[in-house]
Amino acid sequence: MKILVANLGSTSFKYRLFDMETETQLARGGIDRIGQPGAESSCSVEIGSHKSERTQVVPDHASAVQICLEQLTDSETGCLSSVEEVAAIGFKAVFAGKLSGVRKVDSELLEMMDELSDVAPAHNPPYVKAMRELQAAFPEMPLVAALETGFHETIPQANRLYAVPFEWQEKYSIQRWGFHGASHRFIGQRTAELLGRDDLKIVSCHLGGSSSLCAQKGGQSMATTMGMTPQTGLPQNNRVGDFDPFALPLLMRKSGKSLEELLSELGKSGGLLGLSGGMSSDIRDLEEAAGNNHEGAQRALDVYVANIRHYIGAYMAVLEGIDALVFTGGIGENSQYIRQHVCAGFDWAGLKLDESKNQAANGEGSLAAAESKVQIWIVPTNEELVVARQTESLITS
Repeated sequence: MKILVANLGSTSFKYRLFDMETETQLARGGIDRIGQPGAESSCSVEIGSHKSERTQVVPDHASAVQICLEQLTDSETGCLSSVEEVAAIGFKAVFAGKLSGVRKVDSELLEMMDELSDVAPAHNPPYVKAMRELQAAFPEMPLVAALETGFHETIPQANRLYAVPFEWQEKYSIQRWGFHGASHRFIGQRTAELLGRDDLKIVSCHLGGSSSLCAQKGGQSMATTMGMTPQTGLPQNNRVGDFDPFALPLLMRKSGKSLEELLSELGKSGGLLGLSGGMSSDIRDLEEAAGNNHEGAQRALDVYVANIRHYIGAYMAVLEGIDALVFTGGIGENSQYIRQHVCAGFDWAGLKLDESKNQAANGEGSLAAAESKVQIWIVPTNEELVVARQTESLITS
């Protein structure tokens, strides 16, 4: 069975094709500038050792998928004999409220995602638009949404509910939903394989442009940093993270800005970008600038690290101990600085980083010092494979 996994942006389409019999990635590719007036899109594909790229106008996501399928079925360089070999398209969708888990894309799901676009404004609108285009263009092909919130359905109420009037939860589903579910699920599964145990207490750190931590026990999510929306939890690259909503009336009064303007600033000019004084939202830029004594860059790094450490400590309490601390994502896998400072001073918990391993790290591997009682790992995530597995399971059940 071949499953195509799609990662959508408002003007982009990235994909991976998997052979599920061996869970092998057959191809990957991407198309940018979709639907932009007068712009030509770059359409790239990698199939084994073959790489190619062409440019053309791509008016919508349905056209992007058609180009993708043409590349995959090319008589000389493709890996499929026909489009019919693709059993389904799986989507790493973000939020549909109570319609969580893994679901076939239908009108009910699309309407709910559309209704909740204000909760996930950067994610839901492009997915809804593209899914509708693909339904119309490929009516015979199953479309499956693997909702990011699904992995966190096991979180107990004590770690899930806000201290708001309970009817808000009952009527409006106001609660901690959690996101990055595919990544945290993969980290739990892969770490269990690496350590040969299925009862592990893991804190998984998905650190990138969008960051979250998850406390896992025996492969189940027990708590996670993101809450009702992806705007909460750790400081993000340009999103605020945790914030007191009662500061908003004061800001409205003092600044003269509307609620909508302030929410836009919190979602686009906050996080590392805001903390650095507008210098950058990229950890690499911030580390370089901090090394040159840039005060704002150092401030952003300090706040980011402090928030990660805060939640690691909290999740040790949630899990009543910890067996493994696992880093993933663009920052988690590549930033020696962040890993070093996050792990510093946890000797009391039996967690000690080996500095030489940290500096030499390149891909999956252990970073723990010999005397550390807690495992410390880098595990590159594979969200697309998780979505492919979930898609296969749904369409064959």
